[in-house]
Amino acid sequence: MSRIAVWIVGGLLLAGSPTLWAQTVSEEGERFERTLEENGQRYALIGSGIFTYMIWTAYAGAYYQAEGETDPQPLSDIPRRLELAYFHGIEAEEFADATTETLQKNLTAYEYSQLEADINAFNQRYQDVEPQDRYVLSWDGDTLRLALNGEVLFEGGNAELASAMFGIWLGEQPLGDDFRDALLGR
Repeated sequence: MSRIAVWIVGGLLLAGSPTLWAQTVSEEGERFERTLEENGQRYALIGSGIFTYMIWTAYAGAYYQAEGETDPQPLSDIPRRLELAYFHGIEAEEFADATTETLQKNLTAYEYSQLEADINAFNQRYQDVEPQDRYVLSWDGDTLRLALNGEVLFEGGNAELASAMFGIWLGEQPLGDDFRDALLGR
């Protein structure tokens, strides 16, 4: 057997390897790593799921916390990360409107007024997404980040803004209870 044939057969065997698949989870064909490192912080997967809006499968998501923090604490000050992989195009303005509407519903008027300038700054950084794009929202204990396909769009904020933003998906009144529960491994 030629060397090329050995590489091809070996590659096919490795691609089907249970070890490779055990390192990721799949949601509607989107793969999420079980552990990863970002900005010097190691994260472990807590849960993953699919968000459905009306009749559309909108996106797949995965929620991570600092490695070793296995009890879901999405609104705490521990480092955490939310990754969303989109199945449909969404305009930046729609993200900003949904963020504002959800935060106004989830926060008291006073809490919202205290964060309003930061929320507006955050909302201005959204960009349109196309199918297969990925947004990542992360809090490393000091800085809130929003990245699209690996490009950081927003850096800043504080622990209160981070908890408010994570609360959109993981709080008491999330966009979807089933999606929140899947992300939290319930």
